[in-house]
Amino acid sequence: MSRNTGSKSAAPRTRGSSLLPGILIGMVIGAGMAAGLAWYIMKSPSPFMEKERAVIKPLMESERLAPREVLPAASGVGDGKPRFEFYKVLTDKPDATVAIPAKPAGKPPAAGEPDFLQAGSFSSADDAEKLKARLALLGLEAHIQIATIPDKGVWHRVRLGPYKNADEMSNVRALLKQNHLDATPVRAQ
Repeated sequence: MSRNTGSKSAAPRTRGSSLLPGILIGMVIGAGMAAGLAWYIMKSPSPFMEKERAVIKPLMESERLAPREVLPAASGVGDGKPRFEFYKVLTDKPDATVAIPAKPAGKPPAAGEPDFLQAGSFSSADDAEKLKARLALLGLEAHIQIATIPDKGVWHRVRLGPYKNADEMSNVRALLKQNHLDATPVRAQ
């Protein structure tokens, strides 16, 4: 038997590759789906609007927080009031921290001292500042007390108050619980 040693003809080549057009078509379809989903979400009513109204209403009813005037967005100067009060709360460093020496735990608190809510106690000043900023965004003014505890070091306590009555304190505590923050009532030290 004889072998055919002639040149083999190559298989016919297909014209171009289908990879690049496939990628482009996939990107166009994906962008179209993302735009359609964004349009659908923007047109549907927000389920969080009713919850936001429920949070704002108790704040406005409490004696601690008075309603603020709404400044128009296009106004330049206004009446001299700052638009964002939380910025002032966050940057008042000299008034924000108060050093308190540790007292023995056996001493009972005096009956006439005001009540506070303690939102947290941290060994790190940065963690305390972060919690204070979070509270400021909720419309609550907090202050940081620095306490030196024997055998434990320096602790930074984030406190709200003082409150004049239990109703005012319970309104603020309910607001904190709605925002997944737990606060403990404490007496002034």
